[in-house]
Amino acid sequence: MKTYNELYINTRNTLKRAEIEAYALEARVLVASAAGKTVQQLLRDLNLYTTDKVEALVQEYTDRRLKGEPVAYITGDWEFYGLPMKVTKDVLIPRTDTELLVDLSKEALTGWKMDARVLDLCCGSGCITCAVGHELPATKLVAVDLSASALEICRQNVNLNRLTTRVICMQADALASPPLGIGSFDLIVSNPPYIQSGEIAALDRSVRDYEPMWALDGGKDGLRFYKGIIKHWKTLLRPQGLIIFEVGEGQADTVADMLMAAGFSACTVHRDTRGVLRAVVGRM
Repeated sequence: MKTYNELYINTRNTLKRAEIEAYALEARVLVASAAGKTVQQLLRDLNLYTTDKVEALVQEYTDRRLKGEPVAYITGDWEFYGLPMKVTKDVLIPRTDTELLVDLSKEALTGWKMDARVLDLCCGSGCITCAVGHELPATKLVAVDLSASALEICRQNVNLNRLTTRVICMQADALASPPLGIGSFDLIVSNPPYIQSGEIAALDRSVRDYEPMWALDGGKDGLRFYKGIIKHWKTLLRPQGLIIFEVGEGQADTVADMLMAAGFSACTVHRDTRGVLRAVVGRM
């Protein structure tokens, strides 16, 4: 039998040879998950001996990773804005870029509407809902997605992060009129599908072959969901209400123009940590 440290080093070297960029981090996550430990517990136990069962599971996880499957889908766990998230192939893997939407939501509501009612449209895993709810504990939130399987993951994450008393999960189509009785909101935040249909085939295989296409495909021009949301859902915004969109590279100015044409004012665009214009904010 090997120690956890030996198992980690072997896995790390295998991933490094495969030119996986975050090989050290991913090796820690894979070994920890196979052992049923947190990464912190793994680091604590590095000098302990593992079992044949754990070693076999690490090998299985490593083989899957070498075929291109993302770590989040292998382990079923991820982190967003410092919060634990359950992830399956029914939802996109939460990305650091999307944390900008949480930052902007906090900035917009703090000192103005701390008890805001917030709508997370195209919620997927519910990562934005959970992060906004955690950061702004007086808010009430509604998480909406068309996919029943995605909503089930969203509910699990809402429960995992102890937000069930403040979050409603609802199935609805972002491209159609809102359900009756959904109410009005101070903020709509949305990370909708925005990849152009013709660009899907050129995506990295870890995205193209594993993440749900319906959560990526934004139509021929990538703007289908922005058009639909602005058309059908802006009427839910209260006076001075805000909408915050995540956008793809090169889309920010176009989406800002769409909001201005629809009657929004003071539209602003914001860069993510990589310097890409990643979010658009408009106020009614």
